[in-house]
Formats: sequence, C-alpha cells, structure tokens
Amino acid sequence: MIRAGIVGGTGYTGVELLRILALHSEVEVAVVTSRGDAGIRVDAVYPSLRGHIDVLFTAPELDTLASCDVVFFATPNGTAMLMAEQLLACGVKVIDLSADFRLKDAAEWSHWYGMEHACPELISEAVYGLPEIHRDAIKQARLVACAGCYPTAVQLGFLPLIENGLVDVGNLIADVKSGVSGAGRKAELSSLMSEMGESFKAYGVSGHRHLPEISQGLRQMAGKAVNLTFVPHLTPMIRGIHATLYSQLTASVADIQALYEQRYQQETFVDVLPQGAHPSTRDVRGSNNCQIAIHQPQGGNTIVVLSVIDNLVKGASGQAVQVMNLMFGLPEDAGLAIVALYP
Repeated sequence: MIRAGIVGGTGYTGVELLRILALHSEVEVAVVTSRGDAGIRVDAVYPSLRGHIDVLFTAPELDTLASCDVVFFATPNGTAMLMAEQLLACGVKVIDLSADFRLKDAAEWSHWYGMEHACPELISEAVYGLPEIHRDAIKQARLVACAGCYPTAVQLGFLPLIENGLVDVGNLIADVKSGVSGAGRKAELSSLMSEMGESFKAYGVSGHRHLPEISQGLRQMAGKAVNLTFVPHLTPMIRGIHATLYSQLTASVADIQALYEQRYQQETFVDVLPQGAHPSTRDVRGSNNCQIAIHQPQGGNTIVVLSVIDNLVKGASGQAVQVMNLMFGLPEDAGLAIVALYP
C-alpha cells in the first residue's frame, strides 16, 4: 500500500486529490496538511469525504511527511520548492501540481512568477508530468512537475500536427476558456458569482503565466522555435477548459482524422471524437479524459482543433494520480476509471 501525503489539502486540487485517492485500491491517504485547519478532521471540512478519509489536517512538517512514499503538493506557486529537496533526501517521491518545476529556465520562471527559485538545482531533474508525451521518463522519476490545466488541453490538441511537421509553428493560436475553479479557492472580487455570472471575458492577453510552459512544450515537440498567441478567457462555469486551436498546414496529409486517431489509439485518457464533432466541457466533467475533435473549415489550409478537459482532473489532480500510477508501476488508470458527470 502506497502511503500518500497531500500538502495543501483544503484547496480545490487538494480535495480533488482526496476524492480520487479515497477510492484508489493501492493508496492510503496518510497525511493531509493545512496550516489553517490543523487538528480538524478532514471530513469535518469536507463532509463529502465522510466514511472515506479518516485523518486530521496537520501542519506541513517534514518529519510527518517523510513517513510517506509520495507527497503531492496541491499548493500555490513557491511552496513545493521549499520542501522538495528535503523530501527527496528522505526517499519520498514528489509530485508537484504547482508551477515550481515546470519551466526549465530558472530566470524565466522568476520573471513569470515574481520570485527567486529556491532550489534551481532540481529543475533539470524534474520530469514534466504530461504522460502522453513523457510516460517513460515519468516511470523513472522521483520528482514530477505536473502539467498545468491550459497547457494540457493545448499541447494534447496540437501534438499530432506538430510532431509530424504538418503546420506552421511560427503562427499558432490557442483561444482557451476556463471555469472559475481554475483561479483557486480564495475570496476574490473577480470570482464572485455576481461578478462572473452572465459574463465572459478574456484576461492575460499581454502575457499569461502558462504561455512559457505551453511554448516550451510545443518547442520540444517541434524541435525548433515556435510562436504562439495564447488568449485565456474566464467563463461563468465551475469546471472545465475548452481550447480552440488554430494552425496553418504546410504539408499535405491524406487524413488528419486518422492521424489523430492513430496517435491516441493507445491513450486511455485521450478520446478523439468522430469527424465533425464538437466536444463539450460537460462531457468530461469529473473525469480524467481529454476529448478532441479536428476540423478543416471549407477544406482549406486552416486546421481547427477543439480540445476539452476538466481543469481540476486531467488538468490537475487526476493527471497527478495518473503520474503517481506510472511512478509506482501501477496500471495507469488505477483509481481513475471515472465516468464523466452528466448533466
């Protein structure tokens, strides 16, 4: 049985980890931390977990977390990097859901996240946690930086086109919408129902923190520089990400639909929908699935890819469990056979 610890158990990704791991047959949730709720039963804060999680919140202390086999960091940026080195020294595997180890350039990370990196020496070791691309490396890793929510939807959508050299990587566009849970569980004016209800807006157009992460991944796929225009939007829904991706063909391909189906035919959590389909966020809600559809309007050179995920599952906690399964040699879908909620 794998002893798992969760640092930051009171946020949306933390409780989503608890929801998934509570029914994972190979995992015991041993430690759940929260500075503000230390000493309080987890199921008192989240009654949905009654009968499934029987632990108290504790302070995030090294001695307690060192007793785990794996520790998940479901924390704000800048937290995991303060403890990762010590946990690794204790033989604990670390899965970070924040952005602390995603970018390979420490200076670039500092530019986008507004702080100096606490342990830049670990950045090169960290494996990027997008299993559909880095599966073999994840299996051997002791430190994994889970892919962000926007980056997951965008990279999975573009992947078959870019790795086959079929599109102009100097002119890629990602128009992406997210539910408000992506902003985290904190009180902010912009996230109030009266502010977000019946409203829709773009943000971060001049530069969003996920832009360098997405560009880094696309650059690795292409083997050369890429130019991406990334525009995120906030929508009046709780969960979900919908990415509409645009690219221009530079080479002929007999059947783009078949290309996508072949690339993802062995991927449990990527579902290429029939030609002409329009995926909806509600069809992946609560699941670890990414649904993709490909369009070629009027048979022209523009390829439009639609990619949808649940930002809290495939975009965060579900992907983290998928990563954990790989790190411990378990079936990749263990604990993740979750059918999407409908309606």
